[in-house]
Amino acid sequence: MMKFSAAFLLLIVLLMTACKKDYQSTDIKTTDSSESFLPMEIGNYWRINKENFTEIRDTVRIGNKLYYEFYSLIGGDGISITYMRIDEENQLLESFPSEPGKQYLHAKFDANVGDVFFTLNDQTWNDYKVKLIDKTANEMTFEYDMVYHPNLKGHPHNTTYIKGKGFSGNWKEVKINGVVY
Repeated sequence: MMKFSAAFLLLIVLLMTACKKDYQSTDIKTTDSSESFLPMEIGNYWRINKENFTEIRDTVRIGNKLYYEFYSLIGGDGISITYMRIDEENQLLESFPSEPGKQYLHAKFDANVGDVFFTLNDQTWNDYKVKLIDKTANEMTFEYDMVYHPNLKGHPHNTTYIKGKGFSGNWKEVKINGVVY
């Protein structure tokens, strides 16, 4: 009975070791957060107050690619959940588990001032024309215009990303990779 228990215990240990998953993924970009225009790590956040913030809460695989879950609370009752990643071409992409075949291109962090691209490139109402309008060593500003929407065309908005900090804004507190600013 003692030999059987020892053999059984050894078998369990061997099975657990053999079944151990390798959680290191080749699609996780290991860029120094100080070099990224949108550092992505669970726990990062951008806060104005307890009713207005964005935080990275989790990761999810969409189409076999790793995306970070961005949870935003707006005005205390508006919730937005987006899934984003930076690919090997330094492009900021968004997708959703419900539509794994669809990707939105939000930013090209290797672009030059004046470069133009489209978020969907399908000429639908939701396809934004994006232009990099300003770039320094530490900031990039993109202009977004819904050029195919009959009512919103010609009313662009801008989004600025700050190297090492991510989203530009009137944040009271920003936490990037464990450091609070």
